[in-house]
Formats: sequence, C-alpha cells, structure tokens
Amino acid sequence: MPDGSIAQIQNLRVEFQTKSGTVVGVEDVSFEINPGETVCVVGESGSGKSVSSLALMRLIEFGGGDIAGGRLLFDRKDQGKVDLSETDQDLMRTIRGNEIGMIFQEPMTALNPVFTVGRQLTEGLRLHKGMSRAQAEARALELLRQVRIPEPERRLKQYPHELSGGMRQRVVIAMALACEPRLLIADEPTTALDVTIQAEILALMDRLKRETGTAVMFITHDMAVVAQMADRVVVMFRGNKVEEGTVEEIFENPQHPYTQALLAAVPKLGEMTGTDLPRPMRLLGRDGSDVPPITGSDEVLLEVKHLTTRFPVKGGFFRRTVANVHAVEDVSFSVNKGQTLSLVGESGCGKSTAGRSILRLVEPQTGSIFLDGKDIMALSQPELRNARRDMQMVFQDPFASLNPQMQLADQVSEPMRNFGMGSSAEMRKRVEMLFDRVELPRSFMQRYPHELSGGQRQRIAIARALALNPKLIVADEAVSALDVSVQAQVLNLMLELQAELGLSYLFISHDMAVVERVSHYVGVMYLGRIVELGPRRAVFENPQHPYTQALMKAVPIADPRKRKSEKDLNFKPIPSPIHGLDYDPAPSEYREVEPGHKVLITDSGY
Repeated sequence: MPDGSIAQIQNLRVEFQTKSGTVVGVEDVSFEINPGETVCVVGESGSGKSVSSLALMRLIEFGGGDIAGGRLLFDRKDQGKVDLSETDQDLMRTIRGNEIGMIFQEPMTALNPVFTVGRQLTEGLRLHKGMSRAQAEARALELLRQVRIPEPERRLKQYPHELSGGMRQRVVIAMALACEPRLLIADEPTTALDVTIQAEILALMDRLKRETGTAVMFITHDMAVVAQMADRVVVMFRGNKVEEGTVEEIFENPQHPYTQALLAAVPKLGEMTGTDLPRPMRLLGRDGSDVPPITGSDEVLLEVKHLTTRFPVKGGFFRRTVANVHAVEDVSFSVNKGQTLSLVGESGCGKSTAGRSILRLVEPQTGSIFLDGKDIMALSQPELRNARRDMQMVFQDPFASLNPQMQLADQVSEPMRNFGMGSSAEMRKRVEMLFDRVELPRSFMQRYPHELSGGQRQRIAIARALALNPKLIVADEAVSALDVSVQAQVLNLMLELQAELGLSYLFISHDMAVVERVSHYVGVMYLGRIVELGPRRAVFENPQHPYTQALMKAVPIADPRKRKSEKDLNFKPIPSPIHGLDYDPAPSEYREVEPGHKVLITDSGY
C-alpha cells in the first residue's frame, strides 16, 4: 500500500441476500484516497458508489449487505493502518464520526426527528472530543455559521422538520465536519441544495480540505460538481470501476463509452441560447432525429393572483402567535395549457410553499387561484378533492412521499381506486402502461420503495401523478436528487408526456440548467416574492434583477478549467422572512423591461 494514502479500497466485493438470491452491489472495485485529495466517485444510481462508501464506514451490514471480499485499509493517525473490513463494531464506533465523517444523501433520514438540531450537532462533539455542553454549543454555532445558516442561534433549538431541505442538508454537513475527520465521505451532499448554497458548500469543503488536509471521497452524479471539486475521478458502472483518471483526463479525453454518455447527458447552461421552446435532449441510444420543440398553447390553464401564504410563529406561555413567517408574499403568475412555468430560487425562498398553496395543501391567507376557470379558493373540501384530479404533485423526496408498506403497483393504482376509475383488470393494465411510460420494468410492480434507487423511486412518483390524467402537475424539485443520466431521462419523459398529453407543469427547481432546458416561462423567487418573471429566453439571456444575475453566476460549469473560486461568490446573507404582527409588507410592483418580461421594483433587500 502506498504509504501516503489515507484510505485504500482493494478488490472490494459487496453482496446482498434477497428473496430472489444473491445480488452483487459492488463486484470488484479498487482505488485509493490521499491526504488533501478529493476523489470523486461518479456513476448512476445503482452503480454501487454509495455501497462502496457504506462498506468503508462498515454501515453496509446494517443495510443487509455483506462484505464478501477485499480489504478496506484506513490510516489512523496515531495507531497506523487498520483493515476496516475486519475491525469490530466497537472500534468502528470510535472511528465513525471522529476519524471518518459522512454526509448522507437524504438529510431528512440522516437527522433524528425527535431531537433538536443543537442536540444532534453537540452529541458527536461531547462523545468524541469530550467537550462540555457550553463548549459543544459554541462549536455548534460556529459550524452553523460556517455552512451559512441564517439565524443559527434559533436553529439550534429547532427540530429537523422545521427546516427546509437545503437547510437540513447544511446541518448534516456541519455534523460531519464537527470533529474535523481525517477522511470525509460525502454521498451526494449537494443534490438537495440550490446553486448558490451548493457553490458555497463546495467552496467551503474545498477550503477545509486545504486547511486541514482532510481527504474527501465525494460521491456524486453531477458532472459540473465533479469539474469543480475533483482531483481524481473514479467512474463506476454496475458495480465495477470502468475508468479512473485525473479530472482533466476524464473531461477532455473520456475513454469508456459509459463516461462519454455521462458527459453527454449533462444539461449545460447556455445550451438553449437562441431558441424559444423547450425540446427533449437527444440521448445516446435514441435515434439522432431532431425532436420537435414543444409549443403548447396561449390558452391560460392556471391563473394565480396576489397569492400570500404565512405561517404563524408561536411563543410565550400560552403559545400565542407572536410573529409570522412570510413564506409567499403577493405572488402572481399564470401557466398556459401544455406549457411549463418554472419557479427558481434558493431553499427557503417560498417556491415549494407556493406550489403547495396552489393545491391548497397549505392554506393561503389571501389571493385567488383559478384552474381552468374553477376558483380553487372557493371550493369546499369534497369539491377540492374532486378538483385535485386535475392537479397532481410530484414531491421532492420520493422516499417520504411513498408508502414503505405498499407494493409499487398498488401505490400507482391507489389514486385510481380512490376515484373509482375502472375495474381492477383495467387498472392493472393502466399501471403496466404507466410503468412502461416511466421506463421501469414491469417486474418492479411487486417491489417495495426501499428496494429501489432514488431515481427509480422518483419515476414511481411521476407514474402515480399521471394515473388520473391530470391537466397540471406541480413538480417540486422532481429531478433534484437524480443522477445526470437518469435526470436527463426523467426530463425527457416529462417533456414527451407534455407533448403527447398536453400537460402543463409548474416546475419548481433550483437547478438553472434544468430550468433552461424545460421551461417556456421562468419566475425567479427571492424571500417569498417573484423578483423577475418572463419568457425563458428573456430571463436567461437578459437577466435584469441583481439576484437573477447572482444565481446565474453560481451555476457550476462542467469544465475543470473554469473552476469558481470562493471570491467569485459574493452572496449576501438571506434576511429573515419572519416579521412581527404589525409588519405591513408593500405590494409587489413591477417594471416591464420588454413585453412579458417583468422585474420587481419593490425593495426586496437584494
């Protein structure tokens, strides 16, 4: 073993015992990680990249896996090299969190819902570092500031469910960095984050790596992030390593056809310059014929006017409302039939709340919502239930939106059963058709959600949303947790369905390159308001609001020679959306830059 490396995986093989026999998660993988080096492990979901990291942490046994062969050598600073595959779990407990930190992919499942953020952050520090409560809390505050969480003192007292997805992910990152580990394993740490925070977290991890000499094993499917972070890249496909090289070699001269396909599937910002309409990507494996763009119609399907949603903040002995979170403030937009309007912005800007308010999953304070001429705000609960046949939602976290105890076929057919659509034979036929539609094998119909990868789960969520033939689908970060190639397939699927079925999408996302690919219109949200709204071409090629310009600047570029440094990112901290009961916000006023392209003139603090 080369003396310098912190960790070395040699001929690792991981097997899972299932009802249908042994499944090999990782067949034969070897690579090493040196001090102060970032090794990016790339591949699609199901390629074995997370399995190899969980094997290194020895957490794979708790997931039903078994290390069937190979060695996992780790250099403990004072005790020398140990083979983690043979270490007992007691010693692993000391190493985990203290010497090897791990950032998990799904922040909601990585945090304990019954403990406050502060308790979870200080636990590791008190256990591994022997700090007192006061010292641990001071360090926890410092960590939250490092990952740029607004109002960190308040956050320490909150529970995970009170934070947005991006905030939770930052808490998980802070927890992993707490004990300054020698090796940091980051499993898709930025998939659920917005561009600006992703850019900062990447810069933060890069800085910490330089300052502390921590080695980083960075698992991702986002090639732009790889270009930004990696020193070396390991490409995995179906449990094997298919290519390894420096970041420049992989991007400029990929050898393996799979690596070439991965790089071809990356949506790049600026690709759609000069075109007005979205069109599916031409992926490898499809014929090279040009796909017609999706025009849609000028007829309005959804009209939202002056939508305002606030959440009460309770306090004091009697739990009275002492302030309000102004999540959505005076938002107006419309979505045409067969077209897509995208709402972009950072986590906590109110875009998901706006989507939920339209379906009245969250009750808005004021405003009007018309879907195909029907006044959604005036409907009673039974009428609203019927109206929801026309509007469906695809949620951000597919694992949380699926029932872990139901087979997938039953989950997809459940909406049809609820509304009594057809006999069981007809429903089964439609479920099979939907599985084909979202390109999942029919053999998956008897599986359960935990047996699928993230991308496959999200396809089930899309199939279920399509079950009732809706007119409008609210896609809340529907592709943010998917790998590039799967993301490209799911986006193509959504665009093809739009072309065939005339679906309208309200597409909520923080990924500017994806938004550019799928949108007809774009609304940029900041602090609960739309700060810029217009046709996609106008907003992307002529951004007027300083916040839109900052968002564009933060998008990572899939080219290792165009890395962004920390000084390029000059984001202002996001002000708090919480205001006292006497606060009276000004209405949103816009100036029209060109026909249909509007910019907010009310001061939004940016």
